[in-house]
Amino acid sequence: MRVEADTAYPEGDWVLSNATRWLAEGQQALEQGCACFDLAGVGRVDSSALSLLMAWRRAALTLDRPLAFRNIPASLSSLATLYGVAEFLQ
Repeated sequence: MRVEADTAYPEGDWVLSNATRWLAEGQQALEQGCACFDLAGVGRVDSSALSLLMAWRRAALTLDRPLAFRNIPASLSSLATLYGVAEFLQ
């Protein structure tokens, strides 16, 4: 995952088969001072993508840091709405 200044730019699919890798890369980005994830490069998603966002949000809270998500793919937003967790994307 590319990190520039305080923004991380994940690229690729967020599905169960690679969720563990994305979780680790995101947490590393947070530890490096990342305050925003730009999701424009995210491709296919499944429900594990929501788990990633919630885990990163919890990690940011633990680090006492703000965290924002931008350019959220419509498919991810729809899943969040379906599962009743859309507020985690705010």
